[in-house]
Amino acid sequence: MAKIAFAGCGHIHTPGFMDKVNDRKDSITTVKVWDHDGERAREAAEKLGASVAGTMDEILSDGSIDGVVVCSETDRHEELVIAAAEAGKHLFIEKPLGFGVEDARKMASAIEKAGVIFQTGYFMRGNPINMFLKEQIKAGAFGKITNVRYSNCHAGSLKGWFDTKWRWMADPKQAGCGAFGDLGTHALDILMWWFGDEVEKATAVIKTVLGRYGDCDETGEGILIFPGEITANLTAGWMNLANPVMLQINGTDGHAAVIDGKLRLWGENFDCEDGAKFTGLPEGLPHAFDLYLDALLGKDVPLVGVREAAARNAVMAALYESSNSGSWVVPQAI
Repeated sequence: MAKIAFAGCGHIHTPGFMDKVNDRKDSITTVKVWDHDGERAREAAEKLGASVAGTMDEILSDGSIDGVVVCSETDRHEELVIAAAEAGKHLFIEKPLGFGVEDARKMASAIEKAGVIFQTGYFMRGNPINMFLKEQIKAGAFGKITNVRYSNCHAGSLKGWFDTKWRWMADPKQAGCGAFGDLGTHALDILMWWFGDEVEKATAVIKTVLGRYGDCDETGEGILIFPGEITANLTAGWMNLANPVMLQINGTDGHAAVIDGKLRLWGENFDCEDGAKFTGLPEGLPHAFDLYLDALLGKDVPLVGVREAAARNAVMAALYESSNSGSWVVPQAI
């Protein structure tokens, strides 16, 4: 049995995380909930069968609490995370890790120093297609990879998904980014998971289209240069009615495309007819949050490294800087 607490309940994924905890009441129990918004804390505590903590200190000083789930506004992460790490609490921090580079670096250092479990919400690593493609890239099945395109988009701005209590997520002063950073960080994680954390330089065009959320960006296109002259294009935003072509990988010996969620492959290194739907995929992994809960119970599961998470903050910051300056930017080292 492991005991956890929630520190902040403001992220749009919080209800889903609470459902996952409730599904595991035989092994995971939420004992306390804190949020700077008292009403939000009370609603979450009632759903979780937990008590409301009047202050974060009530959670940090409670030696029976093993883990803390941080789902607050991003600009509150640094204070909450560093305090929880210093208190020896194992951490799940909803993505992105930080508001920018400096706070991400500080949190990574605090977590490493404390030696606590860390996990963040990069759930797309557990997708069977992404897992298979990582293996094939490592094995050299594509030959020399020249360019990659990854698109992660939805209609959030078009359909007003953030008009309600999730409005802060469309306020860069609290979220640290807008649509491009919100969805783009998932695509960025996969690209860096495949090709490494060393991005040589980055550039982007990030823009507001409808202005539904003021000057919050709603869509963007980025270009990353990885070692080996691999050019990766990253598209993300809340302005797409559909996202049927999510991925393309082009190499001298092979090509991959994900169309309507189905993987199609071309090339002699793949055991399928060119362009046919590929079915020989590995078994996927549980959601990133489920993996965190598994880790709390002592299971050996793959987790995102805290320096990996911080490195994605650095590259995303470079993309936003580039959009503002109109030039290529070298990401800061983490």
